[in-house]
Amino acid sequence: MAKPKLVVLSGAGISAESGLKTFRDSDGLWENHRIEDVATPRAWRQNPQLVLDFYNMRRAAVKAAVPNVGHLGLAALESHFDVHIVTQNIDDLHERAGSTKVLHLHGEIFKMRSENNPSLIYPIHSDIRMGDKAEDGAQLRPHIVWFEEPVPMIEHAIPIMQSASIFVLIGTSLAVYPAAGLIDYVPPKVEKYVLDTKIPPTSYYSIIPIEMPATQGIEILTNLLQAYIS
Repeated sequence: MAKPKLVVLSGAGISAESGLKTFRDSDGLWENHRIEDVATPRAWRQNPQLVLDFYNMRRAAVKAAVPNVGHLGLAALESHFDVHIVTQNIDDLHERAGSTKVLHLHGEIFKMRSENNPSLIYPIHSDIRMGDKAEDGAQLRPHIVWFEEPVPMIEHAIPIMQSASIFVLIGTSLAVYPAAGLIDYVPPKVEKYVLDTKIPPTSYYSIIPIEMPATQGIEILTNLLQAYIS
């Protein structure tokens, strides 16, 4: 018998509990930097060294972080569900926790790519430096979707949302588009669990709210989902 398809849309809140800060932590600043200065194509054109330094520090922070109870709880659900995670996060904490089907909407911190050819992608676990070149001769940049750039993986995420038997929103404020619009592709009759410290506004009235951090709410979510496997 096929397992129910559990689709998860995760955001920065779940990784924040592993010590990874987000740009919403302090009035639009991300580790004391304006987003416009480190996470836009214009920033890359104006000061690529600053951008590389910023993401090199982010990469080191992710390497030092460990998956928390929220990540581990989602991974454990694979015992009873066909779990697909669509994440806005650039870290690999879902994968390290044991989740096997993870789609990254906004890129991955442990990958780099040619600044001219988005399809030339390479693994990176140390620093990217000015002068590091892709095979096409172009400078390597973080494989991150910056603000003001298209989100190519959104087209892969939409059919995942449409195929959900159960939907879970965890650790996201639904403030960043187009990712925030993905919930609109979840079939209306599918039960929607929302787990966050502050339940974001949605157009759905039939959500099941769990208003607490992921590390605390994951046990409640797991208990509620028992109804599908009993």
